[in-house]
Amino acid sequence: MLRLLSAEWLKLRRSVIWVLLPVSPLLAFAIAWLAPLDSDGQSQWAYALSIASTAHGLLFLPLLTGIIAALLCRFEHAGGGWKLLLSLPLRRSQLYLAKLAAILGLLLLLQALFAAAIVAGGLLRGIEEPAPWGLLARSMLGGWAACLPLAAMQLWAASVWTGFAAPLALNVIFTLPNLLVINSERFAPLYPWTQPMLAMLPSSGADGAGTALAVDPATLFGVVGGSFALFLLAGLGMFLRRTA
Repeated sequence: MLRLLSAEWLKLRRSVIWVLLPVSPLLAFAIAWLAPLDSDGQSQWAYALSIASTAHGLLFLPLLTGIIAALLCRFEHAGGGWKLLLSLPLRRSQLYLAKLAAILGLLLLLQALFAAAIVAGGLLRGIEEPAPWGLLARSMLGGWAACLPLAAMQLWAASVWTGFAAPLALNVIFTLPNLLVINSERFAPLYPWTQPMLAMLPSSGADGAGTALAVDPATLFGVVGGSFALFLLAGLGMFLRRTA
């Protein structure tokens, strides 16, 4: 597994993903540094996190999940790479799980950059309150965990479709309705593309934060866990049966 992860790292070492990853953290830095934080008595840190998490979790995080998955499978689709790879004495399940682990590792790095950008922008702005490390950790790890079903689904699509554009277009098509779905208390927790934002938003009363969009964590992560298992097993099952 370590060798497979090293191989995935080599594929991405000079990829465009390193240009795309800092985009959302830079936006979060700008929000924490420049945006007016008239929080009406709420913690300025939590208010800045809520604003930045809306753009990050609703748009950038779902889109980057699909881009990473498509990039990781692009090399195998080119020049009969899958046929060569599947002919090697390696377990197919390990190949598939290594790609999923690479996606999740990059998403974890993205979340760490996002949290660091919030803190850097707030400190540069001169927010006098201590940085809410617990709130930031819950938000970042919650958003990362909520990406599990989306990562499994995008890897499934990227490993099946031979082109780079098709899985990416699918992800964009289903990301755009987020602006409408997020306002539905019934459907938002069930829609994989809105789950990262819901998980990142500070819950009402957490360190002075409050948001009307926050949902019951047990409900949200119950749906996340079930859909992740479903997409992982479906994608892995199809990958185990493929011939090239």
